[in-house]
Order: sequence, then structure tokens, then C-alpha cells
Amino acid sequence: MKKLGILVISHGSREAGWVQLVDASVAEAAELASREAAGSSKAGTGANVAAPDIVFESSFLEIVEGRLIQDGIDRLAAAGVTDLFVLPLFISSGSTHVDDIAQSFGFPPVNEREGEMEPFDVPAGIRVTFGDPIDDDAEIAERLWDNIRELSADPAREALLLITHGSKEDGFYERYQSGMRKLAERVRALGGLASAETAMLLPDEAGQTLQRMRTEKPDQAVLVAPLFLSNGFFTNHVIPSRLAGQDYRYNGNALLPSSAVARWMVRQSLQWLRGLEV
Repeated sequence: MKKLGILVISHGSREAGWVQLVDASVAEAAELASREAAGSSKAGTGANVAAPDIVFESSFLEIVEGRLIQDGIDRLAAAGVTDLFVLPLFISSGSTHVDDIAQSFGFPPVNEREGEMEPFDVPAGIRVTFGDPIDDDAEIAERLWDNIRELSADPAREALLLITHGSKEDGFYERYQSGMRKLAERVRALGGLASAETAMLLPDEAGQTLQRMRTEKPDQAVLVAPLFLSNGFFTNHVIPSRLAGQDYRYNGNALLPSSAVARWMVRQSLQWLRGLEV
């Protein structure tokens, strides 16, 4: 009988609150996925059959001792997992971290860039599938709009500036930009905003982009939304410092805590599960 493992990988942080938010979201996803998988099994057969055995594991790229990626693999292997879904809980496929992780599981690189991590030790017999990061998602866009809704007073005279970490690596910058632009347009449409722009911190685009927006359309107030998984150094310090001295509205709210992130994980996991059943 198959035993299914979902290895959710996020970056990691020295801030305990950051880790706790991610763990809580993964735990919520595990509960939702088990419930939905059980419901699907009953609906598909019309009988009271056993639901798939699914185990979720939250692990981190770095920093969190005893919770790194290999630790997560080892725990799932010890639990008897036969099929493993690796789900990168990252904002964008433009992250070189996602490419590094994929290569270390034996998947091909995005381009000619060689990964910076050693291969992981996955026991023979465990079938591995690598998932996609967030990039563009309707419910994540709703969460972003909910985050900045309180900043909005007259949407028709307001603009969105969506800011994320980014990457200056060839090919990866374009991936970041593509997903961000789609998300920004979703948020703009949800809120009825006049326009939307995106900017990355790497390369350093945020300050210049905001200045251009204010110069080209001075009648539009700019609502700045951070596209980050959780609050931390970048949302609390880096973004405000890059925009210092300019006129904008900002509350620093990140994606977590929100059930939208857990539901995103569930959608990816159940899509993988349905693929196994074909």
C-alpha cells in the first residue's frame, strides 16, 4: 500500500515566530488535505473506503537546526513513505534556492546554472515528484488585496506597488517578474485600482520604481504590498529603508498568517495525488 509524504520546504529564519507561522500553516494544510482526500475517496467509490495515508513534514533550507531538508527526508523515510511530493513554499520559481533544491533531488536545472547544494540522500524505492512554488495564484492575490485593503480610500486614484526579494540572475529575474506581474494585475483588478507596478529588492529597483510612479502619475497614491511569506527583516526594515523619504502607504503585512497559504499547499498536494491515481 502506498504511503504518501509531502515535504514542504521553506527558507528558514532565526526568528522563532517566522518558523512557528510556517509550521502552523503546514499543520493546517495537513489537516485540510487529509479531510479532502478522505472526502474524495468516498465520493469516487460511493463506499466507505480508507483514505490515502498522507504525512506532511515541514523542513527548511537553512538555519533551523534539526529541521533541514535532509532531516525531513529522513523522518518521512522512517515513517515508511513510498511516494514523496516535494513542495517548495517559496514565492517564485525565479528563486535560485528552488532551483538548487530541485537539482539536489536530481531534477534538471532551470538553465546552465549549476546548483550550489550537495545531492540529498533519498532511500531507494521512494518515488519523488517536485512541485512548483507560488508564482501566480488567485487566492494568494486575494490575500495580498486583503493585506492592503485598509490602506485604500479611493481605489480609482490609487496604484499598487508589489515588492519582493527577487533575483538578478539571468533567467531567474524573468521568472520572478512574470509571476509578480500576473499577481499584481490580479490584485489591481480585485481592488479596482488604477494601475499596478512591480519591483524587486535584488536588483535594487524599489526606490526608483516608486519615484517613477509618483513622477508619472502624481495624482495616484501608491499602496505598497510586500510579497513575502512572513514578516521579518525584509518587510520590517529593508523595504522601508529602500523607500525612505518618499510618499507611499505601507503596513508591512505578509502572506502569513492566513489560511490562503495552507489552501494553496492543499491544492498542489491534491493535484499531485490525483496524478498518482491515474
